[in-house]
Amino acid sequence: MCKKIDDYLDKLKRELKGSDPALIQDALSDAEEHFRTALEESVENTPGISEEEALKPLIERYGTPSEVASAYKEIESRVRPTLARPKTQVTRPRLLRLFGVVSDAGAWGAFLYFLLSGLTGCIFGLWAFLGAGLSFISLILIIGIPVTGLFLLSIRGIALVEGRIVEELLSIRMPRRPLFVQRDLSWGKKFRVLIIESHTWKALAYMILRFPLGVLYFFGAATLLAISLKCFLYPLWYWVLDRPLITFSQPVYPPVWSIPLISMAGIVMLPLILYLAKSAGKIHGRFAKFMLVQKFQEIDHV
Repeated sequence: MCKKIDDYLDKLKRELKGSDPALIQDALSDAEEHFRTALEESVENTPGISEEEALKPLIERYGTPSEVASAYKEIESRVRPTLARPKTQVTRPRLLRLFGVVSDAGAWGAFLYFLLSGLTGCIFGLWAFLGAGLSFISLILIIGIPVTGLFLLSIRGIALVEGRIVEELLSIRMPRRPLFVQRDLSWGKKFRVLIIESHTWKALAYMILRFPLGVLYFFGAATLLAISLKCFLYPLWYWVLDRPLITFSQPVYPPVWSIPLISMAGIVMLPLILYLAKSAGKIHGRFAKFMLVQKFQEIDHV
């Protein structure tokens, strides 16, 4: 029998052991928010009632840790990220498999993520840089603590937004619920929670790194796409516009017989770019998961 909310959460952690960390974070956040909100209402309606007495009917309505864990696992097995595809055995010829990536929504999602990284990386990174600097400077003033607290809360919010983008475009399971913080805590204790939890600082470090990574991802994806399109359309570029293929110190015109080969190279480049984007997306997705998902062993309660 659970005498305290923390006892229930500890049992729920054990029941979910081995599950995806993002799922565990969502389940714990949902359960804690439900029980602490319901407990506050029970205490208001029945003054003097103990936490153990109030918790028993709440557990009967919400479910035991094992029941809740089973429900989350069942839902997780049926709900996939939007662009994720079930693994199937590939029996097509290698040439068709090469071009099959063109119809892979996950590959296009990863490529879109890298193109968008130019915008999101600049927004998230600049906010992290400017906010961290402003917070550090304001600490010498009385308003420093609330300003820093609000900034760290905003970083957690941005981390949740970034996680949703990563899940939708890179098909990596990320948290869908914000970490729960008790509403009845004083501002000092809430600030202490933000400071001592590693999740806050890992999210801040991730946002700072997103600025150079976002610039690199965008220019890499845009450059490769531009090269592929230019090669593919070079016959039009050459015969209609009479433009060179490349220009260094002087224009370079390829032999006429090679122009169809250049166009074919542009066609072949597209699936190769998508393969590269999909592979790079998996690597970045794992990095995002490491930085933005709190390990359930670290989740403590104040």
